[in-house]
Amino acid sequence: MVSVEPLAERDIITTARARTEQVLAQVFERATPVAGELDAAMRYGVLGGGKRLRPVLVYAAGRALGAEATALDAPAAAIELIHAYSLIHDDLPAMDDDDMRRGRPTVHRVYNEAMAILTGDALQTLAFEVLAEARPPRLGAMVRVLAHASGREGMAAGQALDLSAVGGRLDVDALATMHGYKTGALIRAAVRLGALTIVDEDDPRVAALDAYAAAIGLAFQIQDDILDVAGDAATLGKATGADAARAKPTYPALLGLEGARAKAHGLFDEALDALAPLGEQAFPLADLARHMIDRDH
Repeated sequence: MVSVEPLAERDIITTARARTEQVLAQVFERATPVAGELDAAMRYGVLGGGKRLRPVLVYAAGRALGAEATALDAPAAAIELIHAYSLIHDDLPAMDDDDMRRGRPTVHRVYNEAMAILTGDALQTLAFEVLAEARPPRLGAMVRVLAHASGREGMAAGQALDLSAVGGRLDVDALATMHGYKTGALIRAAVRLGALTIVDEDDPRVAALDAYAAAIGLAFQIQDDILDVAGDAATLGKATGADAARAKPTYPALLGLEGARAKAHGLFDEALDALAPLGEQAFPLADLARHMIDRDH
């Protein structure tokens, strides 16, 4: 098992977040707006803050294998654009019908529902444009990873399963499967994109990183479920109690708060075990795993 040193010693989150903000700002600075309102909505949906967890994972995984930060910029930006698009569509009235995101009104509340749909569509395609323009050595593999994690065998499938589960009953295994697609797929893609920046897919360290990502992806979702019950709305930047109000199956509902916390910590241990082949280079990834189950937003 990889040990966890204090996060402040490396501060990977702060450094990678700052770089992500710069790269995303440059993406929009280079663009020539054709439809002004669409461009404004895209900027609003992307540049409004957030945890930037997925690009942080791209940088941390890539750096752990020896990749240069500049080579990681495009995949980091691409996965955050996909994530931003998914949040915009997830907030729509036809989905979760949320009014707040990251402490401010959601895109469809600021603009309108039709513009929010177009904004999500445009951000999704922009993600692949950013990746293609960078021309990384393993571009084909990266495109496949990002598309697979986003589509019918990834995030979109997970959202469909989530919608179907509202008002129903899922056991723990079925809930884990759903979240493995809805949340976990993009987290696993982030880690794999970072790795593919520097090594081929058959490198054994990629498999180790994938096992790590699968564990932290589920732990991240469990913590989200916990915060929806026990978190602070002002800190979260969105309303709490939404899952219960929509009769959505969650880990606290199935296992209780303490059972859910125990499950998240067990997954944290699994993540650390998976990182063992990477040695000390994996310390930042271990820190990230700890951050994901200790966070308050």
